[in-house]
Amino acid sequence: MQKTLYVFTGGVLRRKENTLCVETEEKTRYLPVESVRDVMVLGEVEFNKKLLEFLHEHEILLHFFDYYGNYVGTFYPREHYNSGFMILRQVEHCLDPEKRLWLARRFVDGALANLLQVLEYYRHRGKEVGTYVEAIKELKDRLPGCATTEELMAMEGNARGYYYDALNVILEDGPFAMKRRTKRPPADPLNALVSFGNSLVYVKVLTEIYKTHLDPRIGYLHATNFRRFTLNLDVAEIFKPILADRVMLSLLGRRVIGEDDFERRGGAVLLKEKGRRKYVEEFEQKLQTTFHHRALKRNVSYQTLIRLELYKLEKHFLGEEPYEPFVSRW
Repeated sequence: MQKTLYVFTGGVLRRKENTLCVETEEKTRYLPVESVRDVMVLGEVEFNKKLLEFLHEHEILLHFFDYYGNYVGTFYPREHYNSGFMILRQVEHCLDPEKRLWLARRFVDGALANLLQVLEYYRHRGKEVGTYVEAIKELKDRLPGCATTEELMAMEGNARGYYYDALNVILEDGPFAMKRRTKRPPADPLNALVSFGNSLVYVKVLTEIYKTHLDPRIGYLHATNFRRFTLNLDVAEIFKPILADRVMLSLLGRRVIGEDDFERRGGAVLLKEKGRRKYVEEFEQKLQTTFHHRALKRNVSYQTLIRLELYKLEKHFLGEEPYEPFVSRW
């Protein structure tokens, strides 16, 4: 089974025969290249062109994060699976206003449905989040009336505002609260956790896109522009509540992550290395967790679920089956 290689501290990342070698102050690790799905660099790492050639040969993406834990870029090897026909169909759906709006609405509808599933889970366990649930449901009901992607983005932003307020209720017995959503830099521990989790989801989706016929540069909810990738941002909206938020709430609810896992630098709050390691461990466990997929009538992992979502998009672009986003039952 392939796994993600995380490099948290400074060191050297290089090729050693047919393995990836990670040299840090702590230790030196050797990983068979066939066992690596992608690489996440969160520390100051040195590497050379020979390594990039090695990663390209084995179709491995190299993702980079900044000092605050935000995603900053990817070494994206030359596409091996891209299909000219699929790109044409993606472009067709992007340039046609009705087709683009229809697809963008599906992404937002799926995102809000999964936000509601998270809140309903906690409401059934005694958390007073009913007011926020109803507010998000009202916004969700208004999605068919949105005439532009900008309106959809605004609707989603409003829904997430209610959602983050609800998180304060869910976490009211703990040490953390979010006054407002702040990203660059995060102003409090909850914002730091949300941003870090979202960044991981973005790159996980990007890695899976690379394994399909889809082109990640063509987005629908997020506008296609000179920014490198946008389709992964669209698809990630569906998975952020399922993956990032559930992981965060689980870690905080079990007191696995606490105040000593953060540090303040000026007006920014950072998740320390030990906090990132805790988050990543839980995140990877979540990806490997299996559940019964009602449509497929078999068990699948959340890692596989991301790829399946992309296959549904491919079928949509090919005119085989209209795309419907995955909605969690918990």
